[in-house]
Amino acid sequence: MSEVKETLPPEEDLLKVGVDPSEDGRIGTFVQEDDRVVSCGVRQEGVDLLSTRRALERFPEVRDYLWRALEEDLALGEFQDGYFIRAHRGVRPVFPVQSCLYLSREGMRQHVHNIVVVEEGAELHVITGCTSRARRGTHVGVSEFYVKRGGRLHFTMIHAWGDEVETMPKTGVIVEEEGVFISDYICMHPGRKVKMYPTAYLVGPGATARFQSVLVAVPGALMDVGSRVYLRASNTRAEIVSRAVSMGGAIIARGHLVGESPHVKAHLECRGLLLREGGLIHAVPELEGRAVELEMTHEAAVGKIAREEVEYLMARGLTEDEATAAIVRGFLNVDIMGLPQPLQEELDHIIRQSDQESL
Repeated sequence: MSEVKETLPPEEDLLKVGVDPSEDGRIGTFVQEDDRVVSCGVRQEGVDLLSTRRALERFPEVRDYLWRALEEDLALGEFQDGYFIRAHRGVRPVFPVQSCLYLSREGMRQHVHNIVVVEEGAELHVITGCTSRARRGTHVGVSEFYVKRGGRLHFTMIHAWGDEVETMPKTGVIVEEEGVFISDYICMHPGRKVKMYPTAYLVGPGATARFQSVLVAVPGALMDVGSRVYLRASNTRAEIVSRAVSMGGAIIARGHLVGESPHVKAHLECRGLLLREGGLIHAVPELEGRAVELEMTHEAAVGKIAREEVEYLMARGLTEDEATAAIVRGFLNVDIMGLPQPLQEELDHIIRQSDQESL
């Protein structure tokens, strides 16, 4: 049953970041508007969903997770709630939990602290949509993820911000033996600036982490987005994959893999498309090996859509706009489980806004 159920933000704002107000195909929902929790409830036995402050009051052990995956940043000050999600040992829900962090007040500074725990042998998919009705504001989202032995966490985050919003998430992940952490990040409305560098620590043998990012930068936007993985135990695996499209904005796509134990495997891949003059894509791949008998690779490429690809599709009946949209959509590869159709429609709309003359 819902602990909190008040008036939600507009449906169209929620849907564009993958949050379905009908809760169809979801086991629980958390929504925070500015500094106030307006919806919080879960319908799955063995899954906890509470505001962070409520969880700290109700479960003493939650304090053990606070600032464990990240170095505490006192300069941030007190946080304004956020969510706590936990899948208990062996629980494997069929559907995701969804959450939304929403900015409605102009000039608001929203600072949340989120904690997600997947206990031994459990599985969980979390879809988080961060968006705003306000044009101006700041969002600081501190998130800590803990995947215990044999657990699996799939975290999908979608950002769609007002034109002057600045976003600075801080994320730390700890994955234990045979655990799996998968992160999908989609941002097609970055606001003025998005700066984030989530870091995962694979501390148990056989642990795995995979980060996938889909980035679209419009004119005037700066996206400094990367992922880092420390492979600290033997036989761990990591992959960082980013797809970046500049429509006149600037993208710095970072990736850093650190192999600290023998028999680890890791790969980093960054591909970018420049669709307008004045845009920038800067790929910064880093590999750091600190042990023998490891395998780490990377590849990076930045370019434009080949004219012959467009003409090939046009010869099969597509218009130039349709051909370009199909190529960009395939390049971005946003076929991610559990997202509603409006998100795909939003991507198509953004692609159609590109200046075809510049291709």
